[in-house]
Amino acid sequence: MMTNADQFAFVKKNPISVGCGVVALALIAGIYLRSDAIPEAEGILVQKTAQAERYALNIKYSAQLKEQLEALAGANKEIDGRIVRASQLGTNTQYFYKLQSDSGVKLLDFRQGTAGVVAKGKSTFVPIPFSVSVQGTLPQVMKFLRELESGNHYCRILTASCAGSAVARSQPLTLSLNLEMLGLP
Repeated sequence: MMTNADQFAFVKKNPISVGCGVVALALIAGIYLRSDAIPEAEGILVQKTAQAERYALNIKYSAQLKEQLEALAGANKEIDGRIVRASQLGTNTQYFYKLQSDSGVKLLDFRQGTAGVVAKGKSTFVPIPFSVSVQGTLPQVMKFLRELESGNHYCRILTASCAGSAVARSQPLTLSLNLEMLGLP
């Protein structure tokens, strides 16, 4: 067994070896004591990395945010101008009378149905149904359809039936349409 004097003599003879041994023991003790904090630190690192990537993407995509907002506002304004209001029956009727005068057809029947119900949380737009019957020559009927299709309002034709005389081709055609227009209740 070594006495204290022998131990001090050994340390004085081998200071580097003893110093390295003490540092190694200190590092082993530190690693052992801190080993439970490593998974927690890795989790925090992953979380912070994901947050930094999200911030970087936000910065990247926000570069043109003002221009995109202006484009969306312009598109919404255009859409709003093309929307039919279900409560404005007079304005809706006037639109079809304008189509009649522009195309030259005779408006035989026009009825606006009741707007559909939209589920809460869904889009605020609803399809507004219309039943329209017109009479005219083939070019007039085709012009009416083109005006309806490319007109001021968004329109979808659900059903169409065209009737005419097979014997007398000079007789006018009758076109009956069931259509929906994009609108607000």
